[in-house]
Amino acid sequence: MAITAAMVKELRESTGAGMMECKKALTETNGDMDAAVEYLRKNGIMKAEKKASRIAAEGLTRIAVKDDTTAAVVEVNSETDFVAQNEKFQAFVEAVAQQAVNSDSKDMDAFMAEKWNQDTSKTVNDALVEITAVISEKLSIRRFEKVVASNGIIVPYVHGNGRISVLVEAETDVVNDDIKDAVKNVAMQVAALNPKYVASEDVSEEYRNHEKEILLAQAMKENEELPEGKRKPQEIIEKMLIGRLNKELKEICLNEQVYVRAEDGKQTVGQYIAQVAKNNNAKLSIKRFVRFETGEGIEKKNENFAEEVAKQAAGLN
Repeated sequence: MAITAAMVKELRESTGAGMMECKKALTETNGDMDAAVEYLRKNGIMKAEKKASRIAAEGLTRIAVKDDTTAAVVEVNSETDFVAQNEKFQAFVEAVAQQAVNSDSKDMDAFMAEKWNQDTSKTVNDALVEITAVISEKLSIRRFEKVVASNGIIVPYVHGNGRISVLVEAETDVVNDDIKDAVKNVAMQVAALNPKYVASEDVSEEYRNHEKEILLAQAMKENEELPEGKRKPQEIIEKMLIGRLNKELKEICLNEQVYVRAEDGKQTVGQYIAQVAKNNNAKLSIKRFVRFETGEGIEKKNENFAEEVAKQAAGLN
């Protein structure tokens, strides 16, 4: 029986197995879909499917660098932090980062369909399925981002053995150790304080208006809770609102944040960068940053590990 692409696609979607494994399974079973599923199960390829409903919120981030102008950051998730310490898993994450820095893909679907650099007979997804079977936990390549500097440098920083990874792109006409160290210091700032924007002018009007609504509601509630004789008029509340919004923007905008290593405790990141530029007779500015934190935004299940082990021992899972 001729094995069609549609048949391979159907088997792949139902089992999570790689394309080549699905084609082989269908070939071996003469196109019988149920028999092909059994074939995959018997050969251990369906281990990944059994874990599909679990949440992978641990894992690692990693960075791969080509040179001063090209780098990529990836996040690969596992179910437990224990697996994140596994050498095979770590090697796989390193390989994914290398794949990303050499990739031209613009989204995850295209990236997962790429030929795996370490074995071009497989796709990235095939490699993921294989390592999942070896590790025996649900694994997920969650995201990647490649950054190419057009007029400057890219400096990486990895914190906490891969818990957080940061890439900072800086525009500069001078590249030396002093400039690189300064940009790395900024990357450490991004890792520690998690800004959302480079500068206040980057903040959208939509975001500003949304925050104004929240801050106004907070201010009005606080005002209503005051004794009647001490309540503030509307114009005073609006002035307070502007002050609170500006304070918030200083916390979420990198250039306006207080530089964590400032000796006077007042110097902002923007002022620090300007001082480094002056000292090196250079033009220097932060263009953008990318910050990946493991498990960020993933809702984790609150599971009782001892109870789960007990269930497995009793054959109830």
